[in-house]
Amino acid sequence: MPTRALHRDDAYLRECTAQVTHVADEGVELDRTVFYATSGGQAADHGMLRLADGSQIAVIDARKSRRDGAIPDDTLHVLDPASGWRELLPVGATVTAQIDWTRRHRHMGFHTATHLLCAVVRELVDGCSITADYARLDFAMTAPLDKETVQAGLDRLVAAALPVSCEWITDEELAAQPQLVKSMSVSPPIGFGRVRLLRVQAVDLQPCGGTHVRNTGEIGSVRVVKIEKKSARTRRVVLEFG
Repeated sequence: MPTRALHRDDAYLRECTAQVTHVADEGVELDRTVFYATSGGQAADHGMLRLADGSQIAVIDARKSRRDGAIPDDTLHVLDPASGWRELLPVGATVTAQIDWTRRHRHMGFHTATHLLCAVVRELVDGCSITADYARLDFAMTAPLDKETVQAGLDRLVAAALPVSCEWITDEELAAQPQLVKSMSVSPPIGFGRVRLLRVQAVDLQPCGGTHVRNTGEIGSVRVVKIEKKSARTRRVVLEFG
């Protein structure tokens, strides 16, 4: 049974009830989950699985499933090996999956901030990383970037409190609008009928499967801590929360 990735429709959902559908060496897959698996440059959620008796098993990582026949949303919840989870979680077991909300919300803020950065620095992206501590984007460009100018642009878009939303288009619609793809390093998942777009009202629209805040004002204070020349054709911008 494929995993239903609930975070695609509601990034604010913190927990859900689910059933174990597959047991692997490192953990389990569920029929539905709130956990985001590492992908697209965004780090995985951490959290726990809570059993019917109230006991808890730590989820120390979440990854895309590598088993034969897996689809993009199928998620392996990597479990604490010291927890003795194997005897507690057979196929069919019911659990409550709960994410570390503080970690998730920082990912959401940073990820949306990188989309604002794409609106400020209008160049193709050639690498990204979104963690709970920082976010970075590598831009394919040769011209220098002025730190104060980039910071002012971000501050303006955060303060504007712009709505952030998701929408879906078909593979064919995306193919007809190649300008929507702004990343050279992460390809949108095509071949499954539809692709999710992230829209920041009036400033950015591009394919993205990550988790985001609902309004740019929710990001809060975000600082450009470093702009560096990574190569002759790459400029890196690093963000941290203020």
